[in-house]
Amino acid sequence: MSSDHEQAADQRGNGRLDNYRRKSPEEILLSISKLHRGRLKIFIGAVSGTGKTYHMLREGAALKDQGIDVVICAVSTQQRPETMEQLRGLERVPSIPWISDGIKKKDLNMEALLERNPEVVLVDGLAHRNRPGAERPTRWDDIQELLARGISVMTTVNVYELEGVRELAQKYVNIKVEETIPANLLELADEVRLIDVTPETLLQRFSEGNLKNSSAAPWFERGNLGVLRELALRLVAEGVNDSLEKHREEMGMLGPSGAAERILVSTQYHWNGSIYIRRGQQVAKRLNGDLHVVTFVRKDLRPSKEQLAFKQSMTKLIDKVGAQFAELTLLSRRRLPDQLIRYALDHSVTRILIGHSKQTFWQELLQGSVVYQILRKSRNMDIFIVADRAAHQGERIMPAKMAASRQGSLYHRLSSREVDERIGRMTRGRFKVYIGAAPGVGKTYTMLREGNHLLKKGNDVVIGYLETHGRAETAGQVSDLPTIERMILSYGGANLTEMDTAAILKRNPELVLVDELAHTNVPGSKHNKRYEDILDILNAGISVISTVNVQHLESLNDSVEQITGVRVRETVPDSILRMADEVELIDVAPQALQTRMKAGKIYASEKIQQALEHFFKIGNLIALRELALREIADDVDERLEAWERKSSLRGPWNKREFIFVCVKLTPSAEKLIRRGFRIAYRLKAGWKVAYLQSGRSIGEEERKKIESLQSLTERLGGTFEIATSGSPFQEAEVLLAKADECRATQLIIGPNGRNWRSRIREGITTRKLLRIARHLDILVVDDYNPNIKREP
Repeated sequence: MSSDHEQAADQRGNGRLDNYRRKSPEEILLSISKLHRGRLKIFIGAVSGTGKTYHMLREGAALKDQGIDVVICAVSTQQRPETMEQLRGLERVPSIPWISDGIKKKDLNMEALLERNPEVVLVDGLAHRNRPGAERPTRWDDIQELLARGISVMTTVNVYELEGVRELAQKYVNIKVEETIPANLLELADEVRLIDVTPETLLQRFSEGNLKNSSAAPWFERGNLGVLRELALRLVAEGVNDSLEKHREEMGMLGPSGAAERILVSTQYHWNGSIYIRRGQQVAKRLNGDLHVVTFVRKDLRPSKEQLAFKQSMTKLIDKVGAQFAELTLLSRRRLPDQLIRYALDHSVTRILIGHSKQTFWQELLQGSVVYQILRKSRNMDIFIVADRAAHQGERIMPAKMAASRQGSLYHRLSSREVDERIGRMTRGRFKVYIGAAPGVGKTYTMLREGNHLLKKGNDVVIGYLETHGRAETAGQVSDLPTIERMILSYGGANLTEMDTAAILKRNPELVLVDELAHTNVPGSKHNKRYEDILDILNAGISVISTVNVQHLESLNDSVEQITGVRVRETVPDSILRMADEVELIDVAPQALQTRMKAGKIYASEKIQQALEHFFKIGNLIALRELALREIADDVDERLEAWERKSSLRGPWNKREFIFVCVKLTPSAEKLIRRGFRIAYRLKAGWKVAYLQSGRSIGEEERKKIESLQSLTERLGGTFEIATSGSPFQEAEVLLAKADECRATQLIIGPNGRNWRSRIREGITTRKLLRIARHLDILVVDDYNPNIKREP
């Protein structure tokens, strides 16, 4: 199997050979028809009032300024001042008004639109149903006619108006929806843009009287809005994932992208088959990933009655949990690992879930271990080995709901620490973060727009630090906002500027706008990082709005490097994002972002081509967008659980989990720590990192590296310790003793080295752990190799 991958790596770029294939007549005709067809862009939001119409009109006005012929028809501003401002002289084609059950409605005046024949039509309400007797029954039918005539369309829709999502919205929110569109309609759009708004902002708009019609519904409250927001984020993320997989396939890339999780359960028609599927379902649900199940059968053997019964119950369970299922022919026991790995690579699996081996030491020695061979041959995927708990603590199949903590009781006496924490939260300023997938999506622009809106309402707002990067649109949003002058610091013979935190504290505004949350301060500043300055400002009772890109989140550092090939050096602990009162995503489609780049709206002209060929490659932007969508969806889900809703979309988890991460001074050590944090955070588990020191004493250089690992662990909220073993042959026993000491349920280790010497030395520890730690889940985190390509 290794030689297959090496051969595939040598043939890098073979996926692009398809570009030279002669197109068939049908493909040529399809390409020609697309030239004459209009372009469709859909703005989607969780509910009415998120700003879909505002952004559609704003984009239409920008196109008009570029000389594009744009008209509006059947657009509803709901008399919202900000939305009405965006009309900016856009030509309106009169709609056809009618009344249904006392409610005023508008149909597109198709005759007038086709006669006018503009380049672009802006229209609200994609799910709208036309009046009885209309030539076409729905607005979508009208839009298809416009597109066929070469007229581009921008339109809006709420996530609960999509079939499939409507059922979930009814289940979780009890919302009644009458007008819907097919869920796969989004796939037909040339561009889909999510307008993400937090529940707090929506409720604020409601309290100010800006959401009159949509917000009167009884379900319009924070928890319900959070559920609908998460549905929107996950729906768009799934669409982005589809386009990413298509792009990677065209490029001949093999294995996972780094943006999404895909779990593969390998099991047999056996009594524990359903246990593994259930466990795979739990993992997939908490990681928001797809679930695949595969079994291997020998065609030369007829299955027993018992196996047929297990097969029937397992396939029912697979259908129930919505997994994809494949039954593969087992060629031989020796070839099973190769077959499993090939299937996993072909389906972009990120994690294979298997059971612990039941073999003894001598059986493994004589027959070989299938589990160990899977570990040795896997590439670009983790291996999750499920604990055999039946012999130790009984079966633990289904996740258990967390019991209400004693601290949640109204009669619980607060400790002095809890009193201090609550007082701190009461006196601390509010913290809002705008996050994006990449530079140039509009985070700073949106932050300034909100600052101006609050300033007009009478709030005391100042700019603490602003970086426009020479973007005229962003600079234009400064308007009347006062700016705190930066302080000047001398470093390396040059004068550099930084945010003047002391001046902000002295000025004591209600709200300060601070760009670039992940920024590293000039040496000599009070704090090393800007987020530490922001904490000082918040603790002084001053509210802050800031901006950050998803690649700067500490725990996503490895995923971002896997996607882009770039190791981001400036990072922010995930805890900073979690402590924010609001986190809002600014979503932009990759093609639109590249268009902005080419127009010089992101970087200076001399940097454009380099950016397009590296970080801003279309595949990178698609993957980063998916990563951002999924990360914010997870954040929303965590907040829903914190608000003590009956259930979150991801489902509950067992409260007794504890993650134990084992590291050595290898290149993968930091990755293991970040993975341990993300798993512990998703499972609401405690976690610890143990550095394993064998035999000899620690040198100065090693000590510094260990301190760096400890710093990373503590920055992410874990605990760190050094475990000492007398020799490499005792490492497994030492690690297991430490894991059992803290009652760990999951052990995380790295892969064995690829050279023969380290493979033998580390293989001894891994093999022994697999034998003596069968009561624990063991996750073996693999290194990522970007050179593995799909074979032709």
